[in-house]
Amino acid sequence: MSLFTFQGGIHPFDGKAMSKDKPITDILPKGNLVYPLSQHIGAPAKPVVQKGQRVLAGEMIAEAGGFVSAPIYSSVSGTVLAIEPRRTVTGDQVPCIIIENDEAYEQAPPINDKAFEEMSKEEVIAVIQKAGIVGMGGAGFPTHVKLQPKEPEKIDTIIVNCAECEPYLTSDYRKMLEEPEKLIRGLEIELSLFPKAKGVLAIEDNKPDCIELLRKLTREKENIFVHALKTKYPQGSERQLIYAVTGRAINSKMLPADKGCVVNNVDTVIAICNAIEEGLPLIYRIVTVTGDAIKNPRNLKVRTGTLYSELVEEAGGFRRNPEKIISGGPMMGFAVFDTDVPVTKTSSALLCMTKDEVAQWEPGPCINCGRCVEVCPSRLIPSHLAEISNHFDEEGFKKLNGMECVECGCCSYICPAKRQLAQSIKSMRKVMLAKAKSNATKK
Repeated sequence: MSLFTFQGGIHPFDGKAMSKDKPITDILPKGNLVYPLSQHIGAPAKPVVQKGQRVLAGEMIAEAGGFVSAPIYSSVSGTVLAIEPRRTVTGDQVPCIIIENDEAYEQAPPINDKAFEEMSKEEVIAVIQKAGIVGMGGAGFPTHVKLQPKEPEKIDTIIVNCAECEPYLTSDYRKMLEEPEKLIRGLEIELSLFPKAKGVLAIEDNKPDCIELLRKLTREKENIFVHALKTKYPQGSERQLIYAVTGRAINSKMLPADKGCVVNNVDTVIAICNAIEEGLPLIYRIVTVTGDAIKNPRNLKVRTGTLYSELVEEAGGFRRNPEKIISGGPMMGFAVFDTDVPVTKTSSALLCMTKDEVAQWEPGPCINCGRCVEVCPSRLIPSHLAEISNHFDEEGFKKLNGMECVECGCCSYICPAKRQLAQSIKSMRKVMLAKAKSNATKK
């Protein structure tokens, strides 16, 4: 059987054995809930509640700040204590709504009570938008925007990103095993919006049980297929995934829709099913709590707004004090110095390691080995781009196509000189994107 893949990539230690066989456990928050108003790409949400107001679980507490934005819902019933800046996983101080949990979990009415078969396409998209669903693989792009491309008739492939290529993460894996019917139903709902499209469940071949299960459940479905992907990081990166499944290449100036594709994460597709079939807004998140510093690595069903410190406690606490804590995976996650930060819509994992292996190495000079070029999935020259970035050479960065970097970290991982190539390139991209946004605003 041929496997779908892309050029470049690496094979890091995956660490998934720590939590892959741990079923999802539903937990309740113990302290106050913190809801950042920026949990997605686009305009921050706008509060629709006031200090002292009582809210219900599943009640909107912040409305979308524009078309490219998403509303936010309370995941508990309780009282609004404050609307004030709090720190998030990125280290930024972000305006947040703070809610005191009354532990009653009184539920608000569903956001949709109409049967899917009776809904128009416009009504389906409206419910997805109202539910506050965003890309839950990490990007946080509002899903209703993704489902309304300029030329919907050209969409012929809807890909569900089931790869979960980041080391240590197993939340999507558990979702596929425990809620496969919801995953397939969510994909069917998406397919109803694009009559010419086929659906593809794209799964790395290190998950043979998921591949077998989903193939069994889709055997009678004419427009849904399961594709086995070669296990290789970053197989789940959107550009690499599209190329692996369809052979179509996209760049930084293009959207997947430009090549006839829509790509969504496992959790996102299940959230679509929950919104349409059960009228549930996005208030839950599956988080893998793992790493060799954690006593009992596991997968937790967490209410958004819960603090990471509570997740550590639910996983038995620390075996030893960690030198490194990461929100997300080791390749593209954010290093955090404090676990008193909230779970958001895009939280996927909390990785706690006893050793900070990166900090143990002192970077040396480039030896021109070319390994970073070999593994770069965007076919760039990371060693040159990093040098240019360190000298803030914007023109040179553009000439070497630095904006095509997907920030996967393969170059840093493979570098024998232990140079932090990805960090330098990522910083330069951030500066370039900020300048482009500023110039666009001025116009």
